[in-house]
Amino acid sequence: MTERFQDRSVVITGAGKGIGRTIARVFAREGARVLVVDRDADAAKETTRAILDAGGQAVTCVTDVSQRAEVEAMAAEALSHFGGIDVLVANAGIFPSVSIEEMTERDWDHVHDINLKGAFFCVKACSAQMRRQGGGRVLLTSSITGPMTGFPGWAHYGATKAGLLGFMRTAAIEFARDRITINAVLPGNIRTEGLTDVGADYLRRMEASIPLGHLGEPEDIAYAMLFLASEEARYITGQTLVVDGGQTLPESALALDAD
Repeated sequence: MTERFQDRSVVITGAGKGIGRTIARVFAREGARVLVVDRDADAAKETTRAILDAGGQAVTCVTDVSQRAEVEAMAAEALSHFGGIDVLVANAGIFPSVSIEEMTERDWDHVHDINLKGAFFCVKACSAQMRRQGGGRVLLTSSITGPMTGFPGWAHYGATKAGLLGFMRTAAIEFARDRITINAVLPGNIRTEGLTDVGADYLRRMEASIPLGHLGEPEDIAYAMLFLASEEARYITGQTLVVDGGQTLPESALALDAD
């Protein structure tokens, strides 16, 4: 435990598992008081329990970010428990795979409701409290998929992740007068629970496309978030930080074989 974020209130959505869970644990290790937000109550409680067992401070908040009233209640809960909101990590997101040919309007709307509209609801609710406090940090989990790359089956997902960046750039201008910064982290291929069933051969093929030669770990994303939430990043806003081991750099697979 350190005191880098001592007494700072951090709201993290999608914190029940994967990257969100690790972000929550890393902020807690740095002394933050964490509101663990997820629509899965059991998963959120498991993250909270892990933080408390490690000596950190955390409270569970079951919230569906696609529901505005629930998000407003989430912000109120952070205020009730911690007295304010210093950092929002809008991380909640889903990525069900379906081709454009087979995609329904409901498929499209469901992903947008959580990934993009949900982030809007969270930013709107939490930034209002930050404004009253005189400032804060907003962090978005985008992706290389959408803003920089594409992948079959993820047209709706990619659209939301690209949309987050368009939203962020205007928000950065609007929030600047209130001393609120907003930035985004774009993960590449990260080793999470979602990769447990893809098989060793598929993982090797994924790693072969990354110049650093291995998948990222959830901690790699968490540390990027930690920096953007820190005092050292106070003059950074409206920016993107790609954390992908160089995955988006090669012109083609041939570049990785070149001497």
